Amino acid sequence: MSKPLYLGELLLYWCPSCNVPVLGKECSCGRSTRQVTITPPGDIRPAFRYDIDLINSVSMGQFNAPLIKDDRLVVLNKSPYDDRMDEIIVDGEVLGNIRFEIEQLRWTLLLRINGARRIFDGSDRSSLNNWVLIDEGAEKFILGGASVLAPGIADADPQITESNEVVVLDHEGKVLATGRARMIGSRMLERGKGVGVKVRFKESPAQITVPEGGQTWDDAVEANRNYLEDLVERSHRFIKNVASSIDRPVTVSYSGGKDSLVVLHLVSECLDDYELLFADTGIEFPETVQNVIDVASDYNRPLRSISSGEAFWDSIDNFGPPSVEVRWCCKVCKLGPITQLINDNYENGCLTFIGQRKYESDTRSKSESVWKNPWVGNQVAAAPIQNWTAMHVWLYIFMNRLPYNPMYENGFDRIGCWLCPSCSVADLVRLKETHPEMEKRFSEYLLSYAERMGLSGEWVRHGFWRWKKLPPQLQEIAKRKGIGLVPKSSDPGKLNFSVTSGYRPCRQGGISAEGAFDSAIDLERLESTGMLEPVGRAAYMEGVVSLIRGEDRAQVFASGTVTARSDTDKKARSLMRKVGFSVRRAMLCSGCGVCIGKCPDGFIRLEKGIAVIGKGCTHCGKCIEVCPVIRFKS
Repeated sequence: MSKPLYLGELLLYWCPSCNVPVLGKECSCGRSTRQVTITPPGDIRPAFRYDIDLINSVSMGQFNAPLIKDDRLVVLNKSPYDDRMDEIIVDGEVLGNIRFEIEQLRWTLLLRINGARRIFDGSDRSSLNNWVLIDEGAEKFILGGASVLAPGIADADPQITESNEVVVLDHEGKVLATGRARMIGSRMLERGKGVGVKVRFKESPAQITVPEGGQTWDDAVEANRNYLEDLVERSHRFIKNVASSIDRPVTVSYSGGKDSLVVLHLVSECLDDYELLFADTGIEFPETVQNVIDVASDYNRPLRSISSGEAFWDSIDNFGPPSVEVRWCCKVCKLGPITQLINDNYENGCLTFIGQRKYESDTRSKSESVWKNPWVGNQVAAAPIQNWTAMHVWLYIFMNRLPYNPMYENGFDRIGCWLCPSCSVADLVRLKETHPEMEKRFSEYLLSYAERMGLSGEWVRHGFWRWKKLPPQLQEIAKRKGIGLVPKSSDPGKLNFSVTSGYRPCRQGGISAEGAFDSAIDLERLESTGMLEPVGRAAYMEGVVSLIRGEDRAQVFASGTVTARSDTDKKARSLMRKVGFSVRRAMLCSGCGVCIGKCPDGFIRLEKGIAVIGKGCTHCGKCIEVCPVIRFKS
């Protein structure tokens, strides 16, 4: 599991009188609130009906009972995990987590103690699933931190399978712990040796009191009105100050998402003269495009839009599927078009208010509230809701009855390019249900790409295409399931190479270039020839080579993808060009020996008819462009 990242203050409190979430220490009713302990980064948001139905459906599948049995306000908190995981907060308590398991490609409910009590206490356990009853003598050991051992199990659901989430009951049938089964139920009943349940949460049995439900989000808006009005006033001051200080036409970047909708409404409350900007990447939800059209009409403001059309699909064969490390799509489908849009409509550039929030990412948490966009050079950007959580955003939307994108009610917590590598496998599974034709088109491409690269359909199904180098936890899943991760090199042909570059908006800033060969790369040959050494210091790992040249960095992946990072576009492209040339030299070397005479230190030799660059190379690069492979086959 990823390390929790604090991007801002954890702001979830709960009013015991109104039984609603509050974003501060005092409710508008005058009562003091109590803080709810949640996992950072704490970008809390309301659960919609789809979310609640999903939670109950998973709970029914696991325990044969719903977790949320009547109308209650449910808050979700996205937690660090390999895919998608949300803490479930009801009545001011974290009842558990709902998590999408990449290995099994399904949702799992991980109950906390109070969540288990809501299902099991007072119920006939014979009608429930996945429970274990332990002997009285074993209880103190469980509370002391021990696992549930098979000899201490008095009874158990015989249908338990290994790795099921289970609830541990004391000898009176009260909830004592929750955890994961380490053996099947029938074996537990034999009371032999071994660990029956690995305990995750434990607590002495206690009576719970469930407060009265029936609250609405309108009630939550009223409870938070003082906090919302103060936050809105600060955003209004920010918008007016920035607009009066920067002598450029005012625009609002409206993406069809909740954050940009709030920014649009805030600007509309402060300014009369502004226009909307929308860059249709060509891979937007159709509902998003329609929402943009409808909102521009509702606000009666000019809409400046540009569409990338089929640019993504026209480019994907050159670059391969986008990944977390290589987001060429941002440059091809979004940043380039938005630059063109501004150049075509605003001679001296524009001031753009955008829906950026610090709770979204580490990069955005460190961002200024006003900045000059390093990629869209004629745009000054400003973020009026930089310090808002998603809950602030939604309460403001509910308070003002704003026309939000319907996709939020359909199980998607983020609205953007529907095939973004930053999305979860859970989102892709949901996409197959909501937009099957869109999902089918992308899946067919991924399967075709995987076949060309010697990768399996499982590599596609488990979402491994989203990384060039998988995180360690996903590498373990791939290993357990026997899923190959390193593409197989093929006939290199001319090794055609495509490149794009620009600002890195989704990651740590700076300038990056992304490129891709039209076939996989034999990294063993690349290492044995030492052809990257004239560019910089190379380090080889499974499936990837990392290259360092001063402050600049590059990576070459076995799939044929190449990335380069620097502080200027010119330097990033230059590094990318040299890396591309060097890869082609290694793959296509004919052993002519021209490069040997060009090396001032004599570090190049011929071995078995191929040039090899030995240790001691000073990275001068003089041997690169004299190579006939580069001069005559480019």
